[in-house]
Amino acid sequence: MVDYHAANQSYQYGPSSGSNGAGGGGSVGDYMAQEDDWDRDLLLDPAWEKQQRKTFTAWCNSHLRKAGTQIENIDEDFRDGLKLMLLLEVISGERLPKPERGKMRVHKINNVNKALDFIASKGVKLVSIGAEEIVDGNAKMTLGMIWTIILRFAIQDISVEETSAKEGLLLWCQRKTAPYKNVNVQNFHISWKDGLAFNALIHRHRPELIEYDKLRKDDPVTNLNNAFEVAEKYLDIPKMLDAEDIVGTLRPDEKAIMTYVSCFYHAFSGAQKAETAANRICKVLAVNQENEHLMEDYERLASDLLEWIRRTIPWLEDRVPQKTIQEMQQKLEDFRDYRRVHKPPKVQEKCQLEINFNTLQTKLRLSNRPAFMPSEGRMVSDINNGWQHLEQAEKGYEEWLLNEIRRLERLDHLAEKFRQKASIHEAWTDGKEVMLKHRDYETATLSDIKALIRKHEAFESDLAAHQDRVEQIAAIAQELNELDYYDSHNVNTRCQKICDQWDALGSLTHSRREALEKTEKQLETIDQLHLEYAKRAAPFNNWMESAMEDLQDMFIVHTIEEIEGLISAHDQFKSTLPDADREREAILAIHKEAQRIAESNHIKLSGSNPYTTVTPQIINSKWEKVQQLVPKRDHALLEEQSKQQSNEHLRRQFASQANIVGPWIQTKMEEIGRISIEMNGTLEDQLSHLKQYERSIVDYKPNLDLLEQQHQLIQEALIFDNKHTNYTMEHIRVGWEQLLTTIARTINEVENQILTRDAKGISQEQMQEFRASFNHFDKKQTGSMDSDDFRALLISTGYSLGDAEFNRIMSVVDPNHSGLVTFQAFIDFMSRETTDTDTADQVIASFKVLAGDKNFITAEELRRELPPDQAEYCIARMAPYQGPDAVPGALDYKSFSTALYGESDL
Repeated sequence: MVDYHAANQSYQYGPSSGSNGAGGGGSVGDYMAQEDDWDRDLLLDPAWEKQQRKTFTAWCNSHLRKAGTQIENIDEDFRDGLKLMLLLEVISGERLPKPERGKMRVHKINNVNKALDFIASKGVKLVSIGAEEIVDGNAKMTLGMIWTIILRFAIQDISVEETSAKEGLLLWCQRKTAPYKNVNVQNFHISWKDGLAFNALIHRHRPELIEYDKLRKDDPVTNLNNAFEVAEKYLDIPKMLDAEDIVGTLRPDEKAIMTYVSCFYHAFSGAQKAETAANRICKVLAVNQENEHLMEDYERLASDLLEWIRRTIPWLEDRVPQKTIQEMQQKLEDFRDYRRVHKPPKVQEKCQLEINFNTLQTKLRLSNRPAFMPSEGRMVSDINNGWQHLEQAEKGYEEWLLNEIRRLERLDHLAEKFRQKASIHEAWTDGKEVMLKHRDYETATLSDIKALIRKHEAFESDLAAHQDRVEQIAAIAQELNELDYYDSHNVNTRCQKICDQWDALGSLTHSRREALEKTEKQLETIDQLHLEYAKRAAPFNNWMESAMEDLQDMFIVHTIEEIEGLISAHDQFKSTLPDADREREAILAIHKEAQRIAESNHIKLSGSNPYTTVTPQIINSKWEKVQQLVPKRDHALLEEQSKQQSNEHLRRQFASQANIVGPWIQTKMEEIGRISIEMNGTLEDQLSHLKQYERSIVDYKPNLDLLEQQHQLIQEALIFDNKHTNYTMEHIRVGWEQLLTTIARTINEVENQILTRDAKGISQEQMQEFRASFNHFDKKQTGSMDSDDFRALLISTGYSLGDAEFNRIMSVVDPNHSGLVTFQAFIDFMSRETTDTDTADQVIASFKVLAGDKNFITAEELRRELPPDQAEYCIARMAPYQGPDAVPGALDYKSFSTALYGESDL
């Protein structure tokens, strides 16, 4: 004889594959096999056997009393098979074969076999349970047989959300007790010891029977007895367990608990209809809540992006010039930092915002909700307009920065040139007014007077030679004023002083000449050699001063051709130096000849040429200065030549890379346009292909980074033009951003098509047929078509269209009245025409079930039937019910359901 508790792991009922149960669950053996080793060891626990006897006896009596009988001892009263057959007839509602009324053992065995055969006919495979054991009063075999009957007729048919039998019953308990504190149902043994779970089940369905808040977790006996008494008194569920037995057992018997809990399930099975209705409402509300979150996210992101644009544009439109080139270069560096650091994340946010907007609209269409209309000023078009304004301001700001740097560079050069020329002129005029005002001719000898006249003529020659320099100084000051030089006041003051002094020198020169000519007839001609020396020395001195000025003159060039022009001019100047040296030697020879004649004739000279202040020492000193300045000028020109050669290399290097990257971006843009039209295969294949294509584009980013580095070097070198390429870094950046945005939008379109296909149940063949039809009528191959082409497309798919019907369809696929229909809009229309979705009427019907067929619902009913967050969601949005049958706290679920689908204002 096989012991029941040792063998019950093998109990099976039903076929080996599938089940007659509602949820298609497993067999009794499946449940028994799930018991762990500790469970099996405790099956022989006398406390468990005692609980099973009491529970199974009560369960049998709850059915036998319908036939007017009951049992007292479970292992004795079923021995003759009569009450066993009667029990099966009551719980199955079917008639069994007529029992044998004899008292002999064979009659009893035959009756029990008839009962066991009936159990087996219901798909239950009994293992190790024979009629002889039942007739002999084997308690363990009898309990095992009764447990098999309970599983088949009370538990197997339980089905909750695709789970059945034990798992379904456990899930039902978890769902019903979830809102209650201190209740956590994980099994059918220790989770029920404190009695709170039993009370929670009753309170969930009949809250008026239990004061749940007064129950204490530390008083399990009271809790259990309260639940048992209420269930027996008001729910017609007999008391099958003893509170003391459950509390006093380390682990209550699972079968006893399951048997008792299944009675609650069947007692409250009528609540399943309400639960189904609640599930429908939960589904609809979950969709609505998710869409509202997406709308809030869009509004927040759009607001943040527009606020950033609003704050950034005034900065880019600030055109207040700075006084120095260093300050303007700092502005340029700030602008570069904006381009590298601050703008790229905003470009990504803008792209992601458009993707989120399209995804939200797709979800709204799929859930039969009205299209999302952002708040005023936050439309995608508003963001695009703001972005376009930003880029226009950005372009203008960069051009202004570069022009301002050029202007300041020019100003610095002119200001330095002005200071040099002014300093040279002021050094030359120093003491000239005193000299011209000196009345030395009144006491001079004839020879002195003649010397003064000649000296004055030399001065006039020198004065005329300086006229060009004064005009240059005035012209430079005028240009500085026109270019708005920040220190124009001091420049103008100094220039005015020079001009006033120049006018005074002219007037004094004229007056002195008149005075000297008045006495000229009384003077002898002075030494012609001195005069010749003075006349030749003065121009030569001026030439040397001009040469020194030119050799020290600052220069600014931007191209290799300009510096080569300066080098050529300098080489030409150096070619004149031998002639100048010969002139110098000739002038010095005149001075030496005068000295020789004076010495040979014993003439006493004053020590200096009376006709000029230019001494041989001055000529030699300035000639030596010219000789020193020439190699310095050579060095400066060669350095500048090297710099310009380096700049030319940077231009060519940038141009070489830009002439590769620019066409590559253009080619990829054209390829994306063709791919979006010519894509074949499944949408998943297309999405995979597009993402691979996107990765290939992203992998090209190092080439763009290299170009940015080269462009950085060009800007640091202050190179403003490049004849070797038509591409600027701005063109490349804009093209790159457009390329990334275009591929992201294309991927998003395919993802939305997948979302539409899966939500609407469109097959791959239908999707391909839609694509082929759309491409056929998309004559321009732009991914969109005008109304005439769309009408032809609809006619080709079998639509018979009048103007009114066609205008209705156009208002659906082109709500913005752009005159164009995209493929996504066409897919949405076709899916809406061929599939069904939840409607407002269905939701209203579901609320009516929860409300017990009333025209209104209360907050208490919502909190009882729906999860807490969704119940509060409904309560916050439902208007008070105004009907004639209204009661205090009544809520209008009809207007709420209609508003969910956009048919009225919520």
